[in-house]
Amino acid sequence: MGQLDGKVAFITGAARGQGRSHAIRLAQEGADIIAVDICKQIDSVAYPLATPDDLAETVELVESFGRKIVAQEADVRDTAAINAAVDEGVARLGRLDIVCANAGIATFGPVAEMSDDMWDDMIDVNLSGVFKTVRASVPHLKRNERGGAIVVTSSAAGLRAAQNLGHYAAAKHGLTGLVKTLAIELAPFHIRVNAVNPTSVNTDMIHNQHTYDMFRPDLPEGTATTEDVGAGFQRSNLIPVKWVEAADISNAILWLVSDAARYVTGVQLPVDAGAGVK
Repeated sequence: MGQLDGKVAFITGAARGQGRSHAIRLAQEGADIIAVDICKQIDSVAYPLATPDDLAETVELVESFGRKIVAQEADVRDTAAINAAVDEGVARLGRLDIVCANAGIATFGPVAEMSDDMWDDMIDVNLSGVFKTVRASVPHLKRNERGGAIVVTSSAAGLRAAQNLGHYAAAKHGLTGLVKTLAIELAPFHIRVNAVNPTSVNTDMIHNQHTYDMFRPDLPEGTATTEDVGAGFQRSNLIPVKWVEAADISNAILWLVSDAARYVTGVQLPVDAGAGVK
């Protein structure tokens, strides 16, 4: 038996990276999945975002564990699309127990040099998108006699400053206030709300040429490699690793949404290799 047998989890940004990892890990423990991803590019983001093929691969992986999955292309910035995705998923799978508000983007630059689009897209996806995801989900969670669990993907940058990531840090700091407020408001319904705060994670969000170039401005543009940036990432962490794996975040989320954490709410759980105390 799995820890999540009979439960349904809604995961945003599920086409690849952390979102795909969360879908797989929760499916391994018996959950059926409602999965969404934008599956198209956002103009202010310099690295390639997920594709419909990526989302289709997530579907195949979840189904390989014998679990059901309802997957749709939807933008967390679009209230109507997110509401429709949750409603359809619940109609097809019968209930909703778990929400992983995971979708996010990363762009880089000094605050004084940011365009309006860079700032607006970051806040719209990484903060407002979480709000819209949770708002769409709460009515379904409230129908459960035993409540449910929401986990928001924040960041180590949600707990400290981050140079060249002012808009990202602002959005992630905003999530801290949102999570704590939701924990208070939803506790009477036995709905727990927590955040995970990872350090850099081994996904496409950091492994792309744009990010590499930001970490190594001393090298000709377009030439920095994973090896060139590894030491820079490792300096952020107390434990001597360059980055953690998506599975490490998924395992933390599994604990937070399971009965093992049934009285844990309103917390920010760092999975950061000690970055927060360095």
